[in-house]
Amino acid sequence: MAIFGCVADDFTGAGDAASFLVKGGLPTQLFNGIPKEGDKVLPGVQAIVIALKTRTQETSSAVDDTMKALMWMGEQGVKHFYLKYCSTFDSTREGNIGPIADRAMELTGSKISLLCPSLPVNGRTVKDGCLFVNGVPLQESPMKNHPLTPMWDCRIQELMKEQSIYPCKVMDRSWFGKSLEEVTQAFEDEKRTYLIPDYETDEDGEKIAAMFYKLPLLTGGSGLLEPLARLHAWELGIGSESAVPDNTTSGGAFMVAGSCSKATLGQIKHFKEQGGLSYRMDPVAMAEGKESVEDVWSFIQKHQDQSVLVYSSDTADNVKKVQEMGREKIASMLEQASAQLAQKAVKAGMTRIIVAGGETSGAVTKGLGFDSYRIGESVAPGVPIMIPAGREDIRLVLKSGNFGQEDFFTRVLEMTEKKEGK
Repeated sequence: MAIFGCVADDFTGAGDAASFLVKGGLPTQLFNGIPKEGDKVLPGVQAIVIALKTRTQETSSAVDDTMKALMWMGEQGVKHFYLKYCSTFDSTREGNIGPIADRAMELTGSKISLLCPSLPVNGRTVKDGCLFVNGVPLQESPMKNHPLTPMWDCRIQELMKEQSIYPCKVMDRSWFGKSLEEVTQAFEDEKRTYLIPDYETDEDGEKIAAMFYKLPLLTGGSGLLEPLARLHAWELGIGSESAVPDNTTSGGAFMVAGSCSKATLGQIKHFKEQGGLSYRMDPVAMAEGKESVEDVWSFIQKHQDQSVLVYSSDTADNVKKVQEMGREKIASMLEQASAQLAQKAVKAGMTRIIVAGGETSGAVTKGLGFDSYRIGESVAPGVPIMIPAGREDIRLVLKSGNFGQEDFFTRVLEMTEKKEGK
C-alpha cells in the first residue's frame, strides 16, 4: 500500500518528480492522467505520481482534476500528499497554483503547508521569499519572456496574493532546526497558512524535509522530493536498492527527437559526431507529400543492426516555409509521425523507446497506449527509465527538450541495453 502521493502539473514534470522519489529510495509508479477504473498500484510501490495538465489548464478544471487525483490516491492508502509544479512557479495573475493548493489544503485538513519551488541542481533557489534562476531574480531571468507564463515578480508572496485566499509567511533560516510542533504552535492563531522557506542548497532541502515531512500536504518543485523520500523510506525500512528495477532489456532501440531546443540540437549533433546513424524527417517534404512515415520506417528496417535516431529539427531555409504552412499543423503532423514510427518499432520487436521533446513524448505514449509506469534509474536529472505496466520487456525514456547531457543518446543506449550473459 502506497504512503506517498504526488500530483504533477505536466507529464515531464511528473517524470522529473518520480525520478527524485526513486533516487530517495521509494519504489514509484507514474500514472499518465487520472487513473481509470481497474487501474491498480503495482506490488511493492510506495509512491504514486499522477501526471495532469494543470499548468496551463482552465482553472476550475485544473482544480477538479487535482482533487480527483488526490482522492484516488487517498483510496490507495496515501497519507502524505505533494503538489509538484514548475521550479519557476507560475507567475500569471490568474495562475493555477494558488487555487489548487487552497483546495488541497482544505481537502487534507492542513493548517500549514509549504511553497517550495527550489531545485538547486538546476539553479532554482529561494531566499527571503524571492525566487532566483541561476542567481538572477525571476522577473529578470529569461523566463520573463515565457510565452504562456511570463514571469513578472520574484516575490512568491506577491505572486500568491493574486492566486490564493490564504496568507503566505516567509520563513528565514532562524526557523531551521525547530520542531514541527514549534512551527505549528507559532501559527495556531492564523488561518491556513503557506510558509516560504529559504532553500538555496541541497542541505537546506534536507533540513526543510526533516521539519515538515509528516505534514499531510506539501507543495513545490522536485527539489524537496528526494530528501522527503529518504525520510519515508527510512521509516518504512526500505533500502534504496529495492526502489530501482532493472534498467536493461534485450532488443533494439528506436530514438526520435521532436524538440528543437538548444540542448536537444547539441545532443543530436554529438550523437552524429560519435558515428551514430540518423535520419532527418523533413517537415516541408512530409507536408508536401514528398516524404512519408513509410520512407522513414524503410530506412530504419534497412539498418536493423544499428540504433537509428530520427529527428525533425528545421534548417534555416525551411523555417519560412513551415511558418507559411502553419506551425501548429506541422508540429501535429510530426508528432503523429513520431507516434506511428514508435508503434511500428514496438510491433517489430524493438523494446527501447527513447523520445526527446515534451509534446513528442506525449504523442508517442498516447500512440503506444501506455498510461502507467514503474520508475527506474535516471539517465539525467529528471529523466528516468520507465517500464510500462504490463510490458516488463520495454524500457521507455522521455525527456523534455532542455534536459540531459550532451551525450544523452549514447548514454541512454548504454544504460538500457542488456549485455549478453548478464
